[in-house]
Amino acid sequence: MLWGTAAVATLGFLVALEISARHYGLPGPITTQAQEVIVAPQSGFLLYASMALMMVVLTWRERFIAMGTAIGIDLVILLVRWAADARVTHGHPFGNGALWVVVGCGVIAVTRRTGQERILLLKGVGLGLLLVTGRKTGDTWLLITSKTRPAVLDQYVATADHALGNPSWLVGRMVEATGPVGDRFLDSVYTQLAVAAVVVALYQLRNVAADRRFPGHHLVRTFLVIGLIGPGIYVLFPVVGPVFAYGADGGHWAVSNLWPDTMPQIGAPHHMSFDEITPRNCMPSLHTAWATCIFIHSRKGPRTLRYAGTFWLLATLCATLGFGYHYGADIIAGVVFTLTIEAGLRTFDRGWDRSGVKLVAYGVAVFTALLLAYRYLSLPMAHHPWVFGPLLLLAMASVIHGYVRTTEQWEPKTAPARQPEPLPEPV
Repeated sequence: MLWGTAAVATLGFLVALEISARHYGLPGPITTQAQEVIVAPQSGFLLYASMALMMVVLTWRERFIAMGTAIGIDLVILLVRWAADARVTHGHPFGNGALWVVVGCGVIAVTRRTGQERILLLKGVGLGLLLVTGRKTGDTWLLITSKTRPAVLDQYVATADHALGNPSWLVGRMVEATGPVGDRFLDSVYTQLAVAAVVVALYQLRNVAADRRFPGHHLVRTFLVIGLIGPGIYVLFPVVGPVFAYGADGGHWAVSNLWPDTMPQIGAPHHMSFDEITPRNCMPSLHTAWATCIFIHSRKGPRTLRYAGTFWLLATLCATLGFGYHYGADIIAGVVFTLTIEAGLRTFDRGWDRSGVKLVAYGVAVFTALLLAYRYLSLPMAHHPWVFGPLLLLAMASVIHGYVRTTEQWEPKTAPARQPEPLPEPV
């Protein structure tokens, strides 16, 4: 019943976004996803990662068949494009086959499977499709933010960011100093975040095919909820980022061309008008939120996975700041946002445990306080950085500490090994 309700709600949400996008004369998430059955996909890596996520419910023999089928379909489509001289100018020349396989498994589940086997396969197909559809949904959400929020709050956030030492300007200059090599490396990390998430998810779901059921909690749940709730906050707190509001990418809409060479001066912040193209996708930083999610869920994996999770978090932080996509204030909000959602999902699994409810309430309170402070206390924050800077870091650290302490109490305690009874001494 829960999975059925979630499926109906997701479909209704996608239809609503499709209608909203059509209102602005652009295709919505359903249309763009359907087009990738034939046209070059935006991200072939993401489609194959989605297929890999779906394959956790298949046997090894079925996995080899699915992978071979996907590669074969991609080769056929590639030959057809070559014969028709249809060049791929945007996206990737592969990935269609993976989408065909995922959809095909859904058809097989409905027509050839019954009972629990049908449900299990449909769950796998649903997870795979949700990952790729989430990308399309995010694109539509970003369009909505740019069309419905003509004024942005960047001046407020940039002013508040003085309390943190304007980290985006600092890291931006560091990334520039690395040249094209560092730029391309961080860009690959930034753009393939979903693929990294699938790697961690595959480890968590590695026993699904053998157990014939999914674990109670895994990374994909948190990943999708972050993507569902986060864009709604974009609408409430529209921010475009320093590279647009204070850099060359903002064109004549920018305050001035300051980023990353010149720190902005402290002055009374105001709402500023911006174009209807640039997404208002800064507050909170969802890339930071997703990278934090990957870090959390990699903690119980082998050493290599833990190291990879740590690396991806650090590299993502460098990319979000170094490319000028986010302010330091966005990063703090993103960490608090993720831990609150993760705590909420785990508390739901525990039947709304009291300690979990308190942690979620505290996370929501801190997140709300951060947004209010950025909006209404930005000038005092800039004038008193040695007071508000540590307070911001302390607020984030308190949520981290509360999450770690609470979740450690939820972990099953290992009983001490029983000492063997001593043997009686011989008479």
